[in-house]
Amino acid sequence: MRALICDEPGRLTVIERDVPKPAPGEVLVRIRRVGICGTDYHIFQGKHPFLEYPRVMGHELSGTIADANGSTTLKAGDDVYIVPYLSCGHCRACRRGVTNACRNIAVLGVHRDGGMAEFLCVPEQNAVPIGTASLDEAAMIEFLAIGAHGVKRGDVAARDRVLVVGSGPIGMSAIIFAKARGADVTVMDLREDRLAFTVDSLGADRALRADADAEAEAGRLTDGEFYDVVIDATGNAGAMHRGFGLVGHGGRYVLLSVVRTEITFSDPEFHKRETTLLASRNAQPDDFAEVIRQMQAGRVPSQALNTHRGALAEAPALFPAWMKPEAGVIKAILEV
Repeated sequence: MRALICDEPGRLTVIERDVPKPAPGEVLVRIRRVGICGTDYHIFQGKHPFLEYPRVMGHELSGTIADANGSTTLKAGDDVYIVPYLSCGHCRACRRGVTNACRNIAVLGVHRDGGMAEFLCVPEQNAVPIGTASLDEAAMIEFLAIGAHGVKRGDVAARDRVLVVGSGPIGMSAIIFAKARGADVTVMDLREDRLAFTVDSLGADRALRADADAEAEAGRLTDGEFYDVVIDATGNAGAMHRGFGLVGHGGRYVLLSVVRTEITFSDPEFHKRETTLLASRNAQPDDFAEVIRQMQAGRVPSQALNTHRGALAEAPALFPAWMKPEAGVIKAILEV
């Protein structure tokens, strides 16, 4: 079979390797679509802190069951999406059902080879039928589930005034699911094109430029009361620190993004506002199910999100081009 391997930062190669054989409890999936994530770009650039090269990337995956290997719930020919988080099932977090925070979690395409290949073996429970979703839509479920999980963590409700900081794909997913809950959503970023897209295509209520006047403008827009829920999706320590000042009294601050540094805040302000601070990591099975429900309800503009596509063999040339801001990529999909 063919596979796309990142030999080292900046170098992608299409190679031939044997088709894997599923172990007991695994199924063999014929990969059909791979969504390209910021994580994949970071691996390509050599910026990912938890990765060893060479690595087959790819964790936003859809495909078709090629060998059900005795499964009682799946059969050959079933179209599925892949849950790329391989939890141990034994640690305390797993025993409590918080599998997304498993102490020993392995993520496809990061900790072990992923789905930028023609075939992939995964645990049976990690291959889920896509129902009426298309293969393209199914390849976008994972990144959308991350936003759905962050919105769930923030307990967003229809009465809430929500600020999403960062309008990349993860921020966009948070916008979609906050709007699905009926919240009033403001989006904050520096990129005018992304801000316009979130309003025109995702239904965000307004855009706020993340410049030096952002706090003053946010205060004006909210009569000085700021936001019930702030969701950071920037991956920028400065923006994450700044976000504490945008949370209203009694509000909740959800950190969807993660950085390898310390985040500090003013303790008097934190206590005065009785701020609730929440980390949001990966997603849980009910978040994936929520994405499917909202797709079926027509609340996920999949075609608008999927701005670019190409074949697996073209990826070595496409990756550098797609990384440029002027390319206008929101979500690129590789066809396998």
